[in-house]
Amino acid sequence: MNRRDALNRVALILGGTVVGGAAFLEGCKQADKAAALTGLPMSAETIAFLDEVAETIIPTTNTPGAKAAQVGAFMNTMVTDCYDEKDQKAFLAGIASIDQACEKAHGHNFMKATADQRKEVLTALDKEQKEYNKNKKEGDGNHYFSLMKQLTLLGYFSSEIGATQALRYVAVPGRYEGCIPYKKGDKAWAT
Repeated sequence: MNRRDALNRVALILGGTVVGGAAFLEGCKQADKAAALTGLPMSAETIAFLDEVAETIIPTTNTPGAKAAQVGAFMNTMVTDCYDEKDQKAFLAGIASIDQACEKAHGHNFMKATADQRKEVLTALDKEQKEYNKNKKEGDGNHYFSLMKQLTLLGYFSSEIGATQALRYVAVPGRYEGCIPYKKGDKAWAT
């Protein structure tokens, strides 16, 4: 390799670092796009609704549920700051769709439904999104319930409650152990 080729490659690497660094420092916020959509950022009532959807997906058992981890607020931040306009619209339309599905099935909105009614509605929507994803063509948007479910899992298991109470967590892990005995019923590791 001659000196000219080496300098060209170094310049390319450094230029990529500068451009990539700017994108990294700016984060994933899409302020201009989010400001153009009505409903973003979400209202307190919408966040409470999302907390109830998340709680239905990950209910309180012997560990706190998704509502205790404030997954609704997490969803608001992720949808507003990180999702593209197409997914933001699908997500916002999905909130109304859940209420409509509950109204159709039980005669009242999701917030007035019992835990069993909520579970029934979300189970039907889960089957719908699986069928949608199976038949999805390139260029089709994401199904709103798929987005909600993914955000619920991400928000819960990356929260302090999810990582320390639902999973096993060691704040400062020690040496690497490639094979640890696992007994049925043991919690998965967060670290």
